Amino acid sequence: MALVEVKVPDIGDFKDVEIIELLVKPGDTVKAEQSLLTVESDKASMEIPSSHAGVVKELKVKLGDKISEGTLLLTLEAEGGAAAAPAPASAPAAAAQPAARPEAPKGAPAASAESALVDVVVPDIGDFDEVAVIEVFIKPGDSIKAEQSLITVESDKASMEIPSSHAGVVKDLKVKVGDKVKKGSLIATVQASGAAPAAAAAPAPAPVSASAPAPAAASAAPSPAADKGVPTAALPAHEPAVLKTDLPHASPSIRKFARELGVPLEEVKGSGPKGRITQDDVQGFVKSVMAGGLQTRAQAAKAPAGAAAGAAAGGSFPGLLPWPQVDFTKFGPVERKDLSRIKKISGANLHRNWVLIPHVTNHDDADITDLEAFRVQLNKENEKSGVKVTMLAFLIKACVAALKKFPEFNASLDGEQLVLKQYFHIGFAADTPNGLMVPVIRDADKKGILQISKEMSELAAKARDGKLGPAEMTGGCFSISSLGGIGGTYFTPIINAPEVAILGVCKSATRPVWDGKAFQPRLILPLSLSWDHRVIDGAAAARFNTYLAQLLGDFRRILL
Repeated sequence: MALVEVKVPDIGDFKDVEIIELLVKPGDTVKAEQSLLTVESDKASMEIPSSHAGVVKELKVKLGDKISEGTLLLTLEAEGGAAAAPAPASAPAAAAQPAARPEAPKGAPAASAESALVDVVVPDIGDFDEVAVIEVFIKPGDSIKAEQSLITVESDKASMEIPSSHAGVVKDLKVKVGDKVKKGSLIATVQASGAAPAAAAAPAPAPVSASAPAPAAASAAPSPAADKGVPTAALPAHEPAVLKTDLPHASPSIRKFARELGVPLEEVKGSGPKGRITQDDVQGFVKSVMAGGLQTRAQAAKAPAGAAAGAAAGGSFPGLLPWPQVDFTKFGPVERKDLSRIKKISGANLHRNWVLIPHVTNHDDADITDLEAFRVQLNKENEKSGVKVTMLAFLIKACVAALKKFPEFNASLDGEQLVLKQYFHIGFAADTPNGLMVPVIRDADKKGILQISKEMSELAAKARDGKLGPAEMTGGCFSISSLGGIGGTYFTPIINAPEVAILGVCKSATRPVWDGKAFQPRLILPLSLSWDHRVIDGAAAARFNTYLAQLLGDFRRILL
């Protein structure tokens, strides 16, 4: 047994991410690749695995600590460490002695015996299928380490870097920017090797090609920043007339931020190290364009077709007056407060959806007097179970029935085609201290009221704690935004693209309703249905709302 230090591996383009959960403690026995802790960046949560198996001797971090690649996490009494330890230690010594060079031919057969061509494929990346490759960090001939980032992929919700499962030399690259990949897709073939042969042979390819010094230096130096494999040339100043072919030097989170604002990254000058584009650069570019001091290539072209295409893509709108720049302190005391991360992301999405989707909203009322009485009775009967049934659970089941009857509401636009979904995943808006989030109840058609209520409670708690994963917020068919616990009467909810409709509900109120003989007190729930007029017409929307109100008025209809 030997004591080894377990450090943070390459976790992509993240630095100083916060530890939000510790999964082990001193004395625990862990396996290789077992999760040790959970960290959270501004885009996602991820678990950090152990590089060795053994017994935890001492934790070097605690909740709330900020860690980066190479940060020491814990010391571990590793299994089989005594036999494996000398191999890496002897490699630098052999490489450092000039007398050892003539021995290389003798070692060649051993190296080839321990080396093999392996396929590096996309691992399990969660509930994503056919995600686009937006960055490629490697090329044939590069020396790579295990867990080094190879490519960046992007879904409609997040960007993530895919690491290598093996160390070695890239022999053949199987993907390019723009390709669609999924779990199991082949990324590259790598000539993998053991630790000692790889350390001795890594510098060898350097003299062969003039383009190889960067990869060779990366394999020889221990610096974590050296094996990122990203472009290093600084970007030139903004020149709308010049078309750039190189990929802008920016992280995935900055690329996503730029796309949400409609900023062409290839026209932004980076102020970070080696020309890297920062968030301040993107924001400064937007301010310059809005103030009229700068024009994008699309604006400079002044072509009506180009302007229309830019607007359709969620970009800037030439011809609009610049945003007013006001010194508010002239009128009285002010306080400045940064928008939360969630509000920045959701704000850009909501703006895009409102501008690009032709919204129409139908308002209606549902008599839920009998349903509310049933809900109260159900909660009394199930008081010991700890599951509290809310009206939202009934709404989800009623919406599923309505989606089955009106399938165009359970659809998405894909170019000139309508994608009709055969599954029923319902999103519900959750109010959190940091802003609005939309967890998704999957396969709601296959779940009962009690199961939906339990799952909603769990997802809402995770949303408030900031622990929702991307898979728990994607794949929705239809969303419900409920203000029932707050108040209001009617409102216009914004459609959650690529969905085509969303239901808004407000606080129910007792109103007098004429039954033909007298006014009776009835509990009325206001409904607000926003729909995409490109897919749905007014008659279908009115029928959907009417049918939904009928289901809520007599829940037995859901069995028909």
